[in-house]
Amino acid sequence: MEEELEIAIGLRIRQLRIARGLTLDELATASGVSRAMISRIERAEASPTASLLARLCAALGLSLSAFFAEEDKLSSPLSRRNDQQVWRDPETGYLRRSVSPSATDSMVDLIEVVFPAGARVSFPPHAASHGMRQHVWLFEGEMEITSRDTAYHLKPGDCLYMPVGEGHVFHNPSDRPARYCVVLDRGGR
Repeated sequence: MEEELEIAIGLRIRQLRIARGLTLDELATASGVSRAMISRIERAEASPTASLLARLCAALGLSLSAFFAEEDKLSSPLSRRNDQQVWRDPETGYLRRSVSPSATDSMVDLIEVVFPAGARVSFPPHAASHGMRQHVWLFEGEMEITSRDTAYHLKPGDCLYMPVGEGHVFHNPSDRPARYCVVLDRGGR
């Protein structure tokens, strides 16, 4: 299953890159990811980390949710849990579930994340995020999220709002997994 997902991720990046008329070098420059790494990902020889995949998506003008959406599927207002796309970050093991129904015209994506104890992921600033905003709503555990130069310590029930493109660090300082929802607004302002 993970191998199939790696192949699908590589194929999707390649298709999006070609559809936008980008060479490997142009995508590398736009994303800050090396040409060699992009090539390895496209051939399913490497699994992108969450940070790296986010940079590629931003350079391609997509959110992670839009990247994982199944474009061929008929639009349905219902997204059943068993049909939702799940991806595990190979570096930290964090689990990302695309909850929102794909192929709808909504500018809002819902993402469920289970973030392992002690894990840390950095998303560098990237202008290509096109004004996307996000709310991080913590259900279980603890999270420390740094946005710009401010660190926020979230406990269950807390919700943090921040622009996507500013760059962030997500860290679970506890010895238990954290579970939260990201509400991503792709509409900008």
